[in-house]
Amino acid sequence: MNNLIENTVEFVKEKLKGAEAGHDWYHIERVWKLSKKIAETENCNLEVVELAALLHDIADPKFHNGDETLALEVSRQFLERQYAAEDIIENVLFIIKNISFKNRAEAPENLPVELKIVQDADRIDAIGAIGIARTFNFGGFKNNLMYDPEIKPKLNMSKQEYKKSNGTTINHFYEKLLLLKDLMNTQKGKEIAADRHDFMLQFLDQFYKEWNVS
Repeated sequence: MNNLIENTVEFVKEKLKGAEAGHDWYHIERVWKLSKKIAETENCNLEVVELAALLHDIADPKFHNGDETLALEVSRQFLERQYAAEDIIENVLFIIKNISFKNRAEAPENLPVELKIVQDADRIDAIGAIGIARTFNFGGFKNNLMYDPEIKPKLNMSKQEYKKSNGTTINHFYEKLLLLKDLMNTQKGKEIAADRHDFMLQFLDQFYKEWNVS
């Protein structure tokens, strides 16, 4: 591991102490590992991939009053202190700016492979058993209802609607999680996502059986 990556790991660990459990260092670590796994199958700049994976949630807008510029500022300041090359900084910031699900309609065409890799890794960590655990943890953090049969999922929400949404945790599966499998960019990402997607479908099936005491 080079010094820049090592220093970034230490910086992120310190910065995210006490963060909500679905967006803490362990989330970052999983995305980092997944990114490296996917990168093995792609022709890419691995340093950009690793740095973007490590910094992508350094200041998640959900926990900073919706501010989408803070993560870019924090990341640039950190990378400049590390004397990272300007082209590396620009590429990492581009990924941080365009990675999120809610910003997908605003993302430019012909995305660089490094963004595709980190985006897939981040989305994979949002599905499967880990995704289910993170979703219910965040729902509890927001004090959202777990499920209400009377409240239907809101499909095709705009970015602003999505940011303001306080729907049920189960609805979040239909509003985001079950859509992610078909949004994967890389072949490796698609393979990993397919297995996790099936697990979520099994979970939902069991959830409804137990909810309805069938």
